[in-house]
Amino acid sequence: MDQSEQGEQAPRTVNPTGLATPGGHYSHVSIANGLVFVSGQLPIDATGRKLTDGPFEAQAEQVLANLACALAGAGSDVTKLVQVRVYIVDIEYWPSFNAIYARWTGEAKPARAVVPVPALHFGLKIEVEAVAMV
Repeated sequence: MDQSEQGEQAPRTVNPTGLATPGGHYSHVSIANGLVFVSGQLPIDATGRKLTDGPFEAQAEQVLANLACALAGAGSDVTKLVQVRVYIVDIEYWPSFNAIYARWTGEAKPARAVVPVPALHFGLKIEVEAVAMV
């Protein structure tokens, strides 16, 4: 059986308006079989400015704003999140992130992992990737 016989469609990619141009060989969003896969979002604003020197809280808010923009560009939103992965450079940021994230997600409580890592690109403090439904 080929893909068309199984009802599957080829994945499509999206780089939504409101997000900086991807800095590498990837798309911000890939949509396949009713799921939205959002690439790791860093605290970079729509103009490409990296919030490297910004406080963790500002970086976390920018990352979540980027995630919301990516979801909207794919026809999804926070309420359709299935799984979220968060990478932070210091586990001490976990309580602060959790509070910001809880306000951002509201009643939605997708599966989530918060992973401490030794470093992130550009010296940033947080990166978030996610899977949602269309």
